[in-house]
Order: sequence, then C-alpha cells, then structure tokens
Amino acid sequence: MQKINPFRIARYVLNAHELKQLPEDRGIEVAIAGRSNAGKSSAINTFTDQKSLARTSKTPGRTQQIVIFELDEDRRIADLPGYGYAKVPAKLKAHWRHVMERYFRSRNSLRGVVLVMDIRHPMREFDQQMLNWCEAAGIPCHILLTKADKLKRGPAQSTLLKVKRGLPAIASIQVFSSSKKTGLEELINKLSAWYEYDQGHE
Repeated sequence: MQKINPFRIARYVLNAHELKQLPEDRGIEVAIAGRSNAGKSSAINTFTDQKSLARTSKTPGRTQQIVIFELDEDRRIADLPGYGYAKVPAKLKAHWRHVMERYFRSRNSLRGVVLVMDIRHPMREFDQQMLNWCEAAGIPCHILLTKADKLKRGPAQSTLLKVKRGLPAIASIQVFSSSKKTGLEELINKLSAWYEYDQGHE
C-alpha cells in the first residue's frame, strides 16, 4: 500500500525580508535552499504535489525573501532565497548572506535543510556556504541532485558518488528529478522523519 503524502496540505503563509518577520520559533521547520535555477521551486512543487505552490520562473532569482509554507501549526517549510544569481544586486546578496548566517545560527526550530543542486553543476560556492553553515550549526543537510533526467544513469551515479565522497557527516545525498519524479519517495521519507510524520502518521 502506498503511503499518503503528508506534504500535500502545505499552504503559503508569508514572505519575510528580515528574521523578525518569521513565524514564532517553535515546532519543526525544514528549510529548502538552492542556487537560482537549480530547480528548487520545481522540487517543492513536486514533493507537495502542487503545481504552483512555489513559483517557478524562466527568470531565476525571484525568491528574494524567505517564503514560509505551513503544514500545520507546528510544522513549516522555509523556502530560502536563491541569492547566488549574478543579476541580484551586490547589496541584496550581502543582505541575504547576513540574514542566512543568522538564520542558521539562531533558528531553534530548524530541523534540517534540503540543499538543491543541479546535478550538472554541483557544489558551487553557494552550495559550499550552505553546507558550511549547516555543519557549524550541527543541522542535518540532505542534498538533492536535481534534473537527473538530463543525464544518463551512469554519469548521474558517477556525480552522486563524487559529491558524496567530500561531504561532512551531517550531510546525506540523493539524485532527484521533478519531471520524472525520480527519488521522490526517498525525499518524502527523509522529510517525514525530520517532521516526525513517520511516527504513526497515516
């Protein structure tokens, strides 16, 4: 029997430009991070089984605020800004770098981070920075190598193993494709564990 996807109930709550605008720091929050154009919005839409919960765009870098989606009053998804895009002004990049650093350091409800990378361009500077922040804060990080359908199975597995070799102990990794739903069940299982849905959730 197929498990029911608990993330279908996700709904948009707010956008935050500063940490003080975020919901109360309680319950369980999981952040989704990724460079612009890495496939972050598509990944969110895929695991929540909603076509346009997270806006996808031909113009990368639209998420320039922390976007909060609520699962229930104690569980939230935080869509972090993809500030790695070149066309974002330097001042805004600096602002988000500062906000993100404080977010990782001070957000007590942060249970884990899903770090989205294009499998063809993994471990760029932004990705390494996110990993460093997770490691410094002791927050588990699950890497999604997205757009796996763009590569044949051999090269995709090769990239997976190569990236996996250099990861810190707090990180796990998988391949993923939003269009083919490759790795969707693995991602849902990981998220369900972080959100404690696996304990008696139907």
